[in-house]
Amino acid sequence: MLSPVARFLRFASTIICLILVASFALFAINETNSASAHQQQILDGEHARSAPGSNANGANGAGKGTGSATASHKSSIRKALDEASSTLTSPFSDAVAGSNSEWAKRGVTLVLALAVYGFGLGFLARTIRVRA
Repeated sequence: MLSPVARFLRFASTIICLILVASFALFAINETNSASAHQQQILDGEHARSAPGSNANGANGAGKGTGSATASHKSSIRKALDEASSTLTSPFSDAVAGSNSEWAKRGVTLVLALAVYGFGLGFLARTIRVRA
């Protein structure tokens, strides 16, 4: 039987880990989409130079502006996740202070935070359960 404190610690650990992983996943998706868009612009630019008179935008410009209400709703959720993740990983930011890579900063702080909040709080909850 889990004590209320152990149950709360286990629940908090799960929620914190979900927030951290979701924020990192959204960061990774955003970064890969940005890289893909950048590469597509480079390819479109090379294609436009190689074919005189061709339009580099093509049909990709159609549909811009659709779903803006959904995008603003997602951005507020994304903003809340990123703020929560930033707050939770702030104790570990000194470990990557010298790095210029955003991937390294996010990855290392994620691993450290998951170790402390996931493993640490889970271990504490199990310890409380055994002693109770």
